[in-house]
Parts: sequence; structure tokens; C-alpha cells
Amino acid sequence: MRNSRIIPVALILIIVAIAIAALVSLARTVFFSGGTSQTVSQTDVSTDALLNTAINHSVTMTVRGAIVANEEFRSYKITVTPTTRTLTTYSGYLNTPIDQISVSNNTPAYEQFVYALDRANLVKGTELTGANNDTRGICADGKVYEFGVIKDGKSVKTLWTSSCKESKGSLDANVGNLAAMFIDQIPKGVELINKIVL
Repeated sequence: MRNSRIIPVALILIIVAIAIAALVSLARTVFFSGGTSQTVSQTDVSTDALLNTAINHSVTMTVRGAIVANEEFRSYKITVTPTTRTLTTYSGYLNTPIDQISVSNNTPAYEQFVYALDRANLVKGTELTGANNDTRGICADGKVYEFGVIKDGKSVKTLWTSSCKESKGSLDANVGNLAAMFIDQIPKGVELINKIVL
């Protein structure tokens, strides 16, 4: 008789304990995992955009030289899309074009390139915000490198670094490898870049 009363009470206690554990687990998921899931989500978004070979996607590299007189300031930009590869060199802070090479591209070639960039950790870094992401005046006697993943003409993710040790920036990858990969996309690109003094 006593056993027949204990069994239902024990069963109810077990059910209550399971329900409490489930509620605690749910509360932790909702209230305490927001930061992690947001970081993972942002990484996934930028990786997806990088690897997407649709015509409205592209990748860019911009390299700025030392901060000198306007007449002597030089920079260049490489833009690669599924249909084109373009290198433009510039003079002055208003980006007056000096030379340009533009050649066609195709989707399989673009796909190989962006997958190589992904393996080289192009989007691994975390974008900086506010003053930390302001590259004005950064590395005045060196070079600043900026890499962008673009969709519909708008930046999905932009990371930068410089040749100055005190200005590492947001890029968490080997800048030399990435820069060489971009330059290799442009036939005679090295010759064009060597014409300008950065």
C-alpha cells in the first residue's frame, strides 16, 4: 500500500526535475549564447559572400603608399569579378587614374580564386569599429592594404592592415600571400605597379 503511494510521487518528482532542467537549458540558449551565435553568423555571411560566384559579387584589394605631397602620392586597386579583372593605378589623394589594365574573367576562374582567398583566411579577421577602423594617417611612411568582399556594390566585409608594426589593423591573415594572389590575377600587373612609387 505504501509502495503504491511512493511510486506516483517519485514519478512526479522526476518529471518536475526534467522540466526544470529543460527550462534552464532553454534560458541559457536564449539569454547567454547571443554573442557567439552572432559572431558565427557574421563569419558565415562573409564567407558565403566571398564564395558566391554570382555576377553581383566581387573582391577588391586597395594598396595605399606613404603619406606624401599630393603630387607624389600613389595607390592602386585590383577588382576581381566573375566577368572581369581590373587593376588601376592612381595619383594623388583624389585618385586620379594613371594606368589601367582590364581583362575578362569567367566563373570557374573566379571560383578557384575566391576559394583560394578563403583558404588564405581573407575573411578571418573581425572588422574594427569607430576610431579603430579609421585608416586616415595610419602608417604614414609605409603601405596600407585594404581587402573587401562586395555584393551589389556594397561592402559585406572590409579588413585592413599595414606594413607598420604599430598598425596591424583587422586583417588576420598573411598580407603578402593575399597581395600576391590578387596581383597574379592581372597579366603584366607587376609591371604596372612597378611604374608607381608607393
